Amino acid sequence: MKTFHKVLAIAGVSVILLGGCASTNPYPDTRSSNPYPDNQYGNAPRYSSAYGVVDSINTVRTDSNGSPIGIGTIIGGVVGGVLGNQVGGGTGRTVATAAGAVGGAIVGHQIEKNRNAANANAFQIRVRLDNGAYETFTQNDIGDMRVGDRVRIDNNHVTRY
Repeated sequence: MKTFHKVLAIAGVSVILLGGCASTNPYPDTRSSNPYPDNQYGNAPRYSSAYGVVDSINTVRTDSNGSPIGIGTIIGGVVGGVLGNQVGGGTGRTVATAAGAVGGAIVGHQIEKNRNAANANAFQIRVRLDNGAYETFTQNDIGDMRVGDRVRIDNNHVTRY
């Protein structure tokens, strides 16, 4: 029972330490670097209905990871700690448990990150409106929309027209 408490303590400390390794979003907010600023209202719906032509479509990454310490990190740390505890004896076992917890947490975090990466893409659609202005919209799905298509904008959502 004493070793079980050690494993839990080491796994807990490992998870807390790995939280400090989390980085900020490497993909800057696309709205702030947009050379064609949208409007002063940010994400508020700009149009109840407007029409235009698709000027460009780009794939952009969105941050879907949420918390830097997810369930994959925690499970990986616990499993790694348990497996590390099976190796060696005495001080060597404690070191192996800690190394297993840290390694498992890193692997678990990476697996979770890769799993979430499939859902991390969105489309940035630049539209030349009928009034000559350019607006950029970001949405998860574009269907069969292509550059040059006539589109309708309803509440910041672009669809073929």
